[in-house]
Amino acid sequence: MLRRALAIAEASYGPEHPEVATALNNLAMLLYATNRLKEAEPLLRRALAIDEASYGPKHPNVARDLNNLATLLKATNRLKEAEPLLRRALAIYEASYGPEHPNVARDLNNLATLLYATNRLKEAEPLLRRALAIDEASYGPEHPNVAIRLNNLSSLLQDTNRLKEAEPLLRRGLEILVAFTRATRHQHPHLQAVVDNYIDLLRALGRSKAQIRATLRALGPELFSG
Repeated sequence: MLRRALAIAEASYGPEHPEVATALNNLAMLLYATNRLKEAEPLLRRALAIDEASYGPKHPNVARDLNNLATLLKATNRLKEAEPLLRRALAIYEASYGPEHPNVARDLNNLATLLYATNRLKEAEPLLRRALAIDEASYGPEHPNVAIRLNNLSSLLQDTNRLKEAEPLLRRGLEILVAFTRATRHQHPHLQAVVDNYIDLLRALGRSKAQIRATLRALGPELFSG
């Protein structure tokens, strides 16, 4: 269906139209999700070229394309190639939407994740803290996006041996996801990963199995009754 949509867009608008870029992106992300990264990459590069020609190099659609291509490059371990794309996308969103927009928080998190993966934790930390502050202001302090930012910042703190600083952040993130699960009656997709991270952190802090079980029961007795 997505290939047909692409063919229709090309026939209707011509091969260099922004609608074609959108169709290319959609098809490429499906290929990405089904682990056909070699097929996806040229589609993403073509979409980027079309949107740059159509809108100019500083348009939000170009930032979207840059993000998509950078995600693929990260997945194929081409981090050096991905980094300038992420930095460029971040700059575009900051200029287009302002420095406190949720899209900026997302891109800060994406760039911080890459810096983290390349062992530049000092560079990554202020980006993660800024992303957290933006999402708290944008969505409120109890939003699941805030929980994800707290989890990421906590992981960095753990890796820099600041376990006591990491624990309240990760506990807060877990409380947010437990509250989400109770309110919606659907488990948040990141809940189990955050639970596992919190258990590992408590172990690193020297908590016993009994203490960990008690802590989890207090956080969510209906979820952590084991």
